[in-house]
Amino acid sequence: MVQIIAFEKKENSRTKESYSVLVLQGEPEVLISKSSGRPYISARKTTIPCALEENQAQALIGKELPGSISRVACTPFELKLATGKKVKISTAFQYLPPETANDKEVAQ
Repeated sequence: MVQIIAFEKKENSRTKESYSVLVLQGEPEVLISKSSGRPYISARKTTIPCALEENQAQALIGKELPGSISRVACTPFELKLATGKKVKISTAFQYLPPETANDKEVAQ
């Protein structure tokens, strides 16, 4: 299960077109720090596009959706950290709904 934790309005950097997304958060998980070797708790987050009106989307905050958030391969990109260090990223988190035999693709 994943929880809807926020609603955000975004703007496409190329077309300047605005769109809405829901922010999803997965279950808390214990991870081990690569630098210190100590455990810490984190939760995976991702966004999904939303075609609902803002008031409808806001009403969904706090609700749970079936499925999970998984790490998937993506087109590599460079990210500059707050320290100024640049890192290359080739994975992203993506919401994966549960698979069912009755699912049909509605729109692309």
